[in-house]
Amino acid sequence: MSTETLDILLTQIQACRLCHSVLPEGPRPVVQASASAPILVVGQAPGRRVHETGIPFNDPSGDRLRQWMGIERDQFYDDTKINIVPMGFCFPGTGKSGDLPPRPECAEAWRSRLMRKLSSVRLTLVIGQYAMDWHLGDRKRKTVTDTVKNWQEYWPDIVVLPHPSPRNNIWLKRNPWFEVDVIPMLQERIQKLI
Repeated sequence: MSTETLDILLTQIQACRLCHSVLPEGPRPVVQASASAPILVVGQAPGRRVHETGIPFNDPSGDRLRQWMGIERDQFYDDTKINIVPMGFCFPGTGKSGDLPPRPECAEAWRSRLMRKLSSVRLTLVIGQYAMDWHLGDRKRKTVTDTVKNWQEYWPDIVVLPHPSPRNNIWLKRNPWFEVDVIPMLQERIQKLI
């Protein structure tokens, strides 16, 4: 039986240098976790602004995500209420059309161990393709849009979301049902949990 505590694991994650040679800005793991938090937010990987500040979702994507969740900043950053555990803990760099995908080494090294420590989670917000791949596996649909459209299949334990980035404004305009149908249910569920 492992004697590894969440605090020990988080210390190890903060010291991680697995991808040092391929991260353009160097490693800076950004994770918020507590064994008592009932909500888990799973994004892709920190962006440049998050890397610079060390604060998860400290950018326009985070502003929209908090709006979708119906909570204030202080609630979002209260680790007794919300875990924020992206698929990759460090900023992967920028590609032609935005940030690069999360480094796979991160999930391979840390994800299963960390998820076992978050036993109080009652709601997981799964944001984007990489998070859907890991958390939904064969249960996800062919596309992010199809998976989000069928959000009730995962309810009430999981809510699948498109990325809240301003880059997704066109998606939100094309899919007005998302903010009409999904967001009110998400906000109600979150209020019951926190």
